[in-house]
Amino acid sequence: METNKQKMTKKSKIVIGIIALVIIVGIIVTLTVGLNFDLRYQDSKRIELYLETDFNISDIKQITNEVMPGEQVIIQKVEVYEDTVSITAKDITDEQKQSIIDKANEKYGTELSADSVEVESVPNTRGRDIIKPYITPFAIATLIILVYMAIRYRKLGVVKTLLKTIIILVVAQVTLLSVMAITRIPIGFITIPLVITVYLLTLVGLTSYFEKQVANRKEEKTGK
Repeated sequence: METNKQKMTKKSKIVIGIIALVIIVGIIVTLTVGLNFDLRYQDSKRIELYLETDFNISDIKQITNEVMPGEQVIIQKVEVYEDTVSITAKDITDEQKQSIIDKANEKYGTELSADSVEVESVPNTRGRDIIKPYITPFAIATLIILVYMAIRYRKLGVVKTLLKTIIILVVAQVTLLSVMAITRIPIGFITIPLVITVYLLTLVGLTSYFEKQVANRKEEKTGK
């Protein structure tokens, strides 16, 4: 008969094996295919149309769907009076630009011409530039948490507690990025909220684990 401790050890090995496999596959996908960045952070093309009136995003979306079916497009209102629309896509050909202009003229009664609308090239944003604003706050928060962990669970061993905390926090984040790489979840606005969520859940799990360790030690001393 297997003891509870042996069963837990087997389960832990299975979990560790799955995590290791996910990380390995994630690294391979990242190195070969790369991460899937949201259109906002990719090399893209953009045009701006001065419509001279207020408009609905849904109407412009309908136009782009007709001209560029199946393509991801970002549509935004710009300028103070929101009478200019910005259309961003992976690529916008001269034919697509002309078609969008023709449909916009028909819809809003404007007299835009292809010569007055320029297709701008938008350079990609590097991953490091996306996370740069969050590095310092994360570092400070993590340092404070590590100090707290070291003091709160010093009876479990300061070095041991710190090493476990750091390793598990890092592994959790690497696993998240590996899952995003494998499933092709776009790196974009949802990335930082996901990172924070996983970070907090990991801390909750660590705290629960250390609290159980402290409780077990107290029980052992009481039993003696």
